[in-house]
Amino acid sequence: MKIRKGDKVMVLSGKDKGTESVVTLALPAKGKVVVEGVNVAQRHTKPAGENQPGGILDKDMPVDVSNVAVISPKDGKPTKVGYKVNDDGTKVRVCRRTGVEIPEVNE
Repeated sequence: MKIRKGDKVMVLSGKDKGTESVVTLALPAKGKVVVEGVNVAQRHTKPAGENQPGGILDKDMPVDVSNVAVISPKDGKPTKVGYKVNDDGTKVRVCRRTGVEIPEVNE
């Protein structure tokens, strides 16, 4: 899976089409990603003691990875991701459309 946690992505289809946000969780085994503020569902919870009040909470649900695209750092448009091996042997992700290296996000 070429999309990772911390990548800025655009939603390509669904009710949140056109939304730009950040990936908060990647689930490569399922082929899904959780994007901040996209595909929000309401969960009804019971109170769990004094510290945890009950109520209706908004929860970001997973979206299929095929429905999002990484935003190019050069021009801000959605793009496919490719790989390139540098001269020193390191493998980096690059924008397929513009050829610009996609920076790694370390969180």
